[in-house]
Amino acid sequence: MHIAIAGNIGAGKTTLTNLLAKHYGWTPKFEPVDFNPYMEDFYKDMSRWSFNVQICFLNKRFKDVVEIGRTSGTIIQDRTIYEDARIFAPNLHEQGHMSDRDFTTYCDLFDLMMSLVKYPDLLIYLRSSIPNLVAQIQKRGRGYEAGIRLDYLQGLNEKYEKWISEYKGKVLIIDKDHIDFQDNPEDFKKIVNMIDAELYGLFPFEANEGVGKEIL
Repeated sequence: MHIAIAGNIGAGKTTLTNLLAKHYGWTPKFEPVDFNPYMEDFYKDMSRWSFNVQICFLNKRFKDVVEIGRTSGTIIQDRTIYEDARIFAPNLHEQGHMSDRDFTTYCDLFDLMMSLVKYPDLLIYLRSSIPNLVAQIQKRGRGYEAGIRLDYLQGLNEKYEKWISEYKGKVLIIDKDHIDFQDNPEDFKKIVNMIDAELYGLFPFEANEGVGKEIL
C-alpha cells in the first residue's frame, strides 16, 4: 500500500510520518529538507528561481512515486507529487513569481507524469492555521525558511483547501489546531483508530474533535 501525508509547510508531516511508520512497521519515505540546491536562492528571489525549484521537486517526487509502485509492503510518504503541481506551482504563478510560459511547461510535464501513476491508497491531510504553521516553522529553525512571507503561506493554505475539496481518492483530514499527535498519546490513538477503520475495517469510531473523515 501507499499511504501519503499532505500539508502546508510546518504542518507536521515528517513527525506524523515517523510516528505512523514506527507504530505500523511501515517503510517511511521522507521529504529531504536539503536535497534541492535551489531552495536558499528561491526564498531570496522567488521570481527568479520558482521554475527551477519546482522542477527539481517534481523530478524527485516522480522518482519516489515510481519507486513506491515497484516496492512491496506499505510505504508512508512525507508529502506528495500532487502538492507540487496543485499547490506550490499554482500559488507561485498566481502571485506573479512564475511566468505563464514556465507554468504551462510545468503543468504539461506534470500531466504526462500523472498518466503513469495512480492515487495513494490513503491520503492523510494535515489542516493547520497560519499561526500554528508559523510557530512550528520558527520552532524548527531552518535558516532558508526564515524569509517565508505570511501571504505566501496563506496562499498555500487556500490552495490546499481547494485541492482537498476536489480530491478523488480516499482522504483522512486531521485538524492540527485541535489535535496534538506528537505530545498527546490519546490524540495519536484517535488517528490510528481512524486509519485502522479506513484501511482494515477495524475499530468502529465516533467523531472526535480535530479529526475528520471524508471520502471524496
